[in-house]
Amino acid sequence: MKDQNPNHFDSVESRRSTASRRKLGPARRLYYFLGLPLLRAIIKLLTATYRIEKVIGAANIDPFIDDERVCAPAYWHQHHVIGSTLVRSWIRRGFKACFLISGSVDGDVPERIARAWGAEAIRGSANQSGALALRDQQRMMKQGYSIVTTADGPRGPKYEFKSGTILMARVAGVPILPVGCAADRAWYLNRWDDFMVPKPFARIVIAIGEPIPVPREIPLDGLEPVRANVQAAVMSLMKESEDALQAT
Repeated sequence: MKDQNPNHFDSVESRRSTASRRKLGPARRLYYFLGLPLLRAIIKLLTATYRIEKVIGAANIDPFIDDERVCAPAYWHQHHVIGSTLVRSWIRRGFKACFLISGSVDGDVPERIARAWGAEAIRGSANQSGALALRDQQRMMKQGYSIVTTADGPRGPKYEFKSGTILMARVAGVPILPVGCAADRAWYLNRWDDFMVPKPFARIVIAIGEPIPVPREIPLDGLEPVRANVQAAVMSLMKESEDALQAT
């Protein structure tokens, strides 16, 4: 069992952001205990109504399921509802997924949901525990897990692919699997990422790009062109999804 001492590096408490004043006190623990089952039920009910019109590039995930190869799926933070639902469908086919989730108190519920789906989770903040998260990512990938990231999170800017995901893929020598999506109608939350929650019975198109290699031989000062290329790929896949949705 991991030491829960806040000073222990494996404890999630040591990875909490000091910028947030939210604490996991008794009241919040009770709120999570009572609200989590309801939230899971709502998510299950809502996503069950979605109509997946098309999955472009669906075969691009097959080698990472059938041959148990490791990759780094990445989509925008805005699209986490659709993206995580997609990854959940892969998990049911045997995909070994591990989500990178914020170390803040806000990440506790997503972690519990991910684990309920059969995925693993790494807690960490690029701002305060990036080295620890990178260490954990390498450890999980050696065990055959693919690390799923919302590559412009946790604080944006929106649609800016962070270099941390590129560095993670380079260190492990695994390709990034870009994912884009679109929904014909959705709610958008008033926050930095315009977080999208597709409405009931929304029509959805998903585009899975070809794996983009990030060789270990690339020098650190040569990663920016790779980062820009991956960012452009996700944006292109999002546009392709939007165009395909309009054509259906």
